Amino acid sequence: MKVVDILRVKGGTLFTVTPDEPLKDSLDVMAERDIGSLVVMEHGDLVGMLTFREVIQAVVKNSGAVGSTIVRTVMDDAPLTCTPETEIDEVRRMMLGRHARYMPVMNGKTLMGVISLYDVAKAVVDSQDFENRMLKAYIRDWPVEENAEPESKL
Repeated sequence: MKVVDILRVKGGTLFTVTPDEPLKDSLDVMAERDIGSLVVMEHGDLVGMLTFREVIQAVVKNSGAVGSTIVRTVMDDAPLTCTPETEIDEVRRMMLGRHARYMPVMNGKTLMGVISLYDVAKAVVDSQDFENRMLKAYIRDWPVEENAEPESKL
């Protein structure tokens, strides 16, 4: 299974922010849309990710206030990325290795979407569920051999 399979199911809705926007405005968008991340774009290029992790660290550092903080000062400016053709197992390894919950999907310099650890876990569970159902159906429909001798009862 590849990232493109997740994006196909998830859809293409993206929420972005610019690096010079106030952090407060980004938090309003995240709360309003009930999302845990925003892609930071500048002049059409991916320049970072803003997730609740960076937000919490910034608020704690600023004694519990957002203040006049701008996105650029708190964003992850080197986020993990993948391509639509990246295998899901590789994405899992990458996300677990960096403790990343969100990953932008890039096709060259074009942002295709963002996948979350939830999206990856759901795809894996759905795939395993499908495989289990197919195996159970196969076992249930196991063909009986015509030339088999009847079992003797002792």
